[in-house]
Amino acid sequence: MPVDQPWEIPLVAVAVDLAILTVRSGRLEILLVRRGIEPYLGSLALPGGFLASPEEDLDAAAARELTEETGLAAKGLHLEQLGAYGAPDRDPRGRVVTVCYLALMPDLPLPVAGGDARSAEWVPVQRVLRRRAGVAFDHAKIIKDAVERARSKLEYTTLATAFCSPEFSVSELRRVYEIVWGQPIDPRNFHRKVTSIEDFLVPTGKYTTRDGGRPAALYRRGSATLLHPAILRNGTGRRQLARLRQAR
Repeated sequence: MPVDQPWEIPLVAVAVDLAILTVRSGRLEILLVRRGIEPYLGSLALPGGFLASPEEDLDAAAARELTEETGLAAKGLHLEQLGAYGAPDRDPRGRVVTVCYLALMPDLPLPVAGGDARSAEWVPVQRVLRRRAGVAFDHAKIIKDAVERARSKLEYTTLATAFCSPEFSVSELRRVYEIVWGQPIDPRNFHRKVTSIEDFLVPTGKYTTRDGGRPAALYRRGSATLLHPAILRNGTGRRQLARLRQAR
């Protein structure tokens, strides 16, 4: 009988990319870099790169690339894996599988480019999604997935507070939902919902006039991670919400 040939491990490069979202100047924005090398020289792209060594952990690689290409630190960010992208033709240099991380933070500062990035900048999400052809690799699809993940998680988790300062008013929290979802929310219904969910918001006993008008109570994030009942966007049904929860 013929001896079976040993299976050869295919040559595949592993990279990490970061979809970093923040709320700045009343808009949902994403951090992009201007590529300083080929391929896609001069094009906008997500910050990221290849693992530095076979021993490097994925989470460590994401934190390293974030600092190297933008000057931002991973500490204090809400950082989670968004997904893996590995279409055979996604990178003209060869077979590359990237693991993308979603990061959220309130009002992040201006980035400082480094590594192989020519520049780094905050770009309004809506502008990026309208001009998909101008983004390198398959990053337009990744950005679309990242935005939808953030929007959906606001419905059934307390993730919206990741866009807020440590102490915030209900109006400021509502504004986060409106910016991320891109739709208006009834203030009274929203206030009633968020203040009735157990351990979502914790009163600080302080007040602010940042919203204008009468002093508004300040809250901080509670211990809850899931919202029950969920706060749904317009157009989100119960079946769709159930699928989103199963996919988290």
